[in-house]
Amino acid sequence: MNQFINSRDTLITEAMNGFLQRQEGQVARLDGFPHIKVVVRADWKFDKVAIISGGGSGHEPAHAGFVGKGMLAAAVCGEIFASPSVDAVLAGIMAVTGDKGCLLVVKNYTGDRLNFGLAAEQARGHGLKVEMLIVDDDIALPNDIQARGLAGTLFIHKIAGFLAEQGKTLTEITDFTQPLIPLISSIGVSIDNCTVPGAEKDDRVKEGMAELGLGIHGEPGVELIPFDDAHSVMNIMLTHLRAKMNIGQKYVLLLNNLGGCTPLEMAVLTEEITKSDLMCQFDLIIGPDMLMTSLDMHGFSISILPLSDQIAEALTFKVEPRAWPTPVSFEKPIVRALPCQLSRTDWVASENPLLKAVIQKCCSVLVEKEQTLNDLDAKIGDGDTGSTLATAAKTLRDELDRLPLASEGDFFEAMAELLSKAMGGSSGVLMAIFFAAAGQKMKSNVHWSEALKAGLGRITDVGGATVGDRTMIDALAPALNALAMGSNLSDVAKAAREGADSTKKMPVARAGRAAYVPARVLANTMDPGAEAVACLFESLADEMGA
Repeated sequence: MNQFINSRDTLITEAMNGFLQRQEGQVARLDGFPHIKVVVRADWKFDKVAIISGGGSGHEPAHAGFVGKGMLAAAVCGEIFASPSVDAVLAGIMAVTGDKGCLLVVKNYTGDRLNFGLAAEQARGHGLKVEMLIVDDDIALPNDIQARGLAGTLFIHKIAGFLAEQGKTLTEITDFTQPLIPLISSIGVSIDNCTVPGAEKDDRVKEGMAELGLGIHGEPGVELIPFDDAHSVMNIMLTHLRAKMNIGQKYVLLLNNLGGCTPLEMAVLTEEITKSDLMCQFDLIIGPDMLMTSLDMHGFSISILPLSDQIAEALTFKVEPRAWPTPVSFEKPIVRALPCQLSRTDWVASENPLLKAVIQKCCSVLVEKEQTLNDLDAKIGDGDTGSTLATAAKTLRDELDRLPLASEGDFFEAMAELLSKAMGGSSGVLMAIFFAAAGQKMKSNVHWSEALKAGLGRITDVGGATVGDRTMIDALAPALNALAMGSNLSDVAKAAREGADSTKKMPVARAGRAAYVPARVLANTMDPGAEAVACLFESLADEMGA
C-alpha cells in the first residue's frame, strides 16, 4: 500500500521535525537526534514535578503532542510501535528533572516497562527522585493475562500534569493518581487493521467482521465479531464497559479515533453513545478525536473514569498542547423551527390506486438498486447516486398516504417540493424543477405524458444538458418521447435502455460531475443516472406486463 513517506528508516525523524516546526517554539528536541528522540517543553524551568511519558511512535498525537504547560514536560519517542531505548528514556529524565523529581507514566507493555524501569533506576543512581506509574486500562483481555495500556493513559497524563502545574509534590501526585489506574476502563474495536510502513498489511479482519479488544500496536484482538453497523458495535462496547461501572456513579468518557475513522463516523458513534441507557452516567466527553492512534487503523476506543469534582477540575483545566480537546458535557441538539416559507406543505390527501402502485414500485426499485448505482457512480463520480435516489425514494414512500394522488398536477407539484428537500446536490434541484414544470403544465389540461416532456424541456434549459451529453437525459428523453407517441411500456423501457447503454460509448461527458473525469475513466462505463431511469421503466414494464 502506497503511503506519503520517503522511507521507514527516516519516517519518525522527518515526522518529528515536521511536528516541531509548527509548535511556535513551545517545544524542543534534545540533541542526540535521531537516535535519541525526546521532545521537551522549551520553557521548562525545573520548578515543578516533571511528568514524562512516551513509547513507540505511530500513536500520534501521543506522546509528543501532549508536551506543554499543564501536561507533559517531556515525551520519549521510539520507532514505530517500538519502545524507546533506555538511553533515550534516561536522557528525557535527565533533561527535565530537577529537585522536585519526575513521574513516569508508562503503558503496560513489556518493552516500555523494562526500558522505562531501568532508566528510572539509573536516574535514581544519579540522585534524582523518580516514580513510575504503569497504566493497564484494557478490559478486553481474560483475567489471567496482564492488561495493556490504552488511551485511558491520557487521563493520567492530564490529571498528573494538572497536579504538577498546581505545585503538588511528587508524593502527592503519585498518591492521587496511582489509585485511579484500576478505575480506568478502556476497550477498542476495528474493522480494518493498520498499515505498518514497510510491512505487508495483515488482512485478518474480513469484510463483514470487526475485531474487538485489540491493542494499539496492530496486534490481534480478543475476538472477531460480526459487523452490522455502528449501533450494534457500540452496544457491544458499552456492554463491556457497563460491567465495570457502578450504578449512580458519574463518569468521564474519552472517545478515541484509532486513526482511520472519518469525522462523520466519529460523530455517528457519539450519537450512538447518547442513545444508550448509560448516557445518564456520562457527565463529560473528551473527543471524539485522534488522541492515541494506531497509525491508520479503522477503529475507535472508549475509555471511562469515575468523576469527582477534583478530577473534573483537572481534566477541564486549560492546557497548552493543542492536541488535548476541551472536555464538554453532552447536550441535546437545539432544534429551531424552519422559516415559515420552508415549512412542510399540508396537501389534501387523495387516492389513486394505479398511481400509488406505480410510485411504490419505483421507490422499491431505487432502494433495491442503491448499491449498484453507487458502485457505478464511484467509477466516474463521488459514489453517491444510489444513496441520493434511495433517500428520495424512502421519503416519498413515507409521505405517499398524504399526497394528492387524485390530482396529477397537484401531485407533481408535491413531488417537486418533497424532492427539493429530500434529494441533495444537483439531482434534487433538477428533479424538483422537472416535476414543478410538469405540474404547471398539467394545469393547462394537457396529457400527463406531454406534461412530463415539458418538465424535461425545463431541466434541459436550466441544467444545460441535452441528449448526447452523457447524463440521465440520454435515457429519460427517448423514454418520454416514446410515451408521448403512445408506445407501450415495453417499448418505452426499450428506448430508455438503449439510451442508457449509449452512454457507455460516449467518450466525453459534457455535463454533470463526470464532465471533470478523464475519457479513459469513462470508457465502457454507463452513466448512473441513465441506468436508474432505465431500471425504473424496465421494472414498470415487467410489473404491468406491458
